[in-house]
Amino acid sequence: MLDELIRKTIREMVGGSGPPVAFLVPKGDRGLFGPESIAWKVHADFISMMIGGISSLVLQALHPQALAGVWDHSTFREDLKGRLGRTAFFIAATTYGPTEMANNVITKVNHIHTKITGLDEFGKPYAATDPHLLAWVHLTETRSFMNAYEVYRKETITPKEKDQYFLEMKSLGERMGATDLPSTYADTESAIKAYIPELYFGERAKSIVDLLESFPSKLAAKPFIKLITRAAFLNLPGWVYPLIGKATPTYLERLAVKKSIDLIAILVREALKDGVAAHSLRRVYG
Repeated sequence: MLDELIRKTIREMVGGSGPPVAFLVPKGDRGLFGPESIAWKVHADFISMMIGGISSLVLQALHPQALAGVWDHSTFREDLKGRLGRTAFFIAATTYGPTEMANNVITKVNHIHTKITGLDEFGKPYAATDPHLLAWVHLTETRSFMNAYEVYRKETITPKEKDQYFLEMKSLGERMGATDLPSTYADTESAIKAYIPELYFGERAKSIVDLLESFPSKLAAKPFIKLITRAAFLNLPGWVYPLIGKATPTYLERLAVKKSIDLIAILVREALKDGVAAHSLRRVYG
């Protein structure tokens, strides 16, 4: 009963329904990465992926041109759950899906990007196919996922495995149209910092941050969602806080949130143990 309540709360946050049976076939299909990859290991943890996903949205909102594409061409502000759900499915399909599913979702998103053009809030032209903007999205997502995994998942990851993750994800980012992507964690951090002069925290970005901080949800789901969202803001790089007008989190604040996440993560991981990753393992190994 508790497991079902947790699953219902998670569906309230990102949508989705029922067992992911589409990931069970065809038998033996390893997909783009395979079970031995670090991507399979990192992306299997729902808690840290949600934390990383929300913090990456904050970072992406700070780039006027990246934000303009979402602002002008999506229902993000009216349907936050839908946006998170679509992102979650893309990650699941490209990480764990059979090869055809992964290729299809990549083709679909790339096609959608060809239609997303316009002017940002400064009147500067943008296009969602711009490799520079695609790289920003890729960098902020991979950095956010890895950082959340290291903080909130007790299973340790070696420096070699950490770099392997960025090398694996580089191959996906390149298929999405990004170029000059780094292959290591350290180079990813450096690449992100190189974008700082382009970032801007104006009214548009502020509205996105406000929306994420007051994530729309039903009453029963509010405590869980509020905790995940708070953890997501703690997952940002230190240089972001002055930019968005927030105090740098204290050690005690980080510790309190981590302890709370550690407690709830036990229940969430148990409730989701037969999720996409488990179904995909059965597809590969039978």
